[in-house]
Amino acid sequence: MNLSDFDFDLPEQLIATRPAVPRSASKLLVATADRIEDRVATDLIEYLRAGDVLVLNDTKVIPARLFGHRDRDGNISKIEVTLLSPTSDGTWRALLKPLRKVRDGEVIIFAAGLEATLLSRDDGQAVLGFNLEGQAFDDALSLAGQMPLPPYIAAKRAADEQDKIDYQTVFAKTSGAVAAPTASLHFDAELLSELAQVGVEFAHVTLHVGAGTFLPVKVEDVKTHKMHAEWGQVSERAAIQINAAKAAGRRVIPVGTTALRLIESAATAPGKIGPWQGETDIFIYPGFTFQIADALMTNFHLPKSTLMMLVSALMGQERVRRIYDHAIAQDYRFFSYGDSSLLLP
Repeated sequence: MNLSDFDFDLPEQLIATRPAVPRSASKLLVATADRIEDRVATDLIEYLRAGDVLVLNDTKVIPARLFGHRDRDGNISKIEVTLLSPTSDGTWRALLKPLRKVRDGEVIIFAAGLEATLLSRDDGQAVLGFNLEGQAFDDALSLAGQMPLPPYIAAKRAADEQDKIDYQTVFAKTSGAVAAPTASLHFDAELLSELAQVGVEFAHVTLHVGAGTFLPVKVEDVKTHKMHAEWGQVSERAAIQINAAKAAGRRVIPVGTTALRLIESAATAPGKIGPWQGETDIFIYPGFTFQIADALMTNFHLPKSTLMMLVSALMGQERVRRIYDHAIAQDYRFFSYGDSSLLLP
């Protein structure tokens, strides 16, 4: 299984830099084993049925991109910081540009009274200690930070205030992600309400999406690729809800690859899941046996990415090639702010 097996040519103009307005007006490709239909997100109500459980990732994206400076005896250097993940001792792992301009122990000053001290560095990453914590930290970060847009959007335009709304799900709850669970961006309050009225259930889980989600696969033999780890949690309530659905023969449909990876990490046996908390680096590629997920709602992914491998594991490599050929021919918009698909194997 080679990396080139998951490659395809994507026209540049199909990379979305803004979401559909309203969210639920985005296009939705619905694919079964033998059929492809072109719909919109609001048409989900025609494909989901009473008792289906949609698994939603309630992680909340933090405005993790910061622009500040360090002052060394009047010699000021501009510093860009991208927060990556909090550590157990209250510090943060981060990327600093340029890292060589800051010495260990020096302070970086941002807006809104926020400051960070460079405590150490490891493998090109920095460990930062901030002068604020708890709600005070969150409040300052919301003022000083920008949303960490994916590289393929950031290369085309800078983040702005609208992204603080657009790059966040309407059910975001638990802060900690530096990238959005983008399949969930197609849901607004009205669509969620309509689905609930026809008997669709929602199970909320948390997986803090990390910047590693954008890292390219660099090995030709994909089985040797090492996944980045991300922190997640499946509550007892969510596990009970999912187990009840599986026992009754009802469908469990994760919204997004993050929700899928999390519930498969928490699986204890075919059709069974338990409460779970910790870091997962699960890597799903063709040949994987799904224990929990019956289908998937997901956006359209980067060529040669681990997410292309995941959807190929669910639908089959040849089927995914036909789905993506159709999406490109029909001008579906790709990646984080793009359109979505409902994959029903």
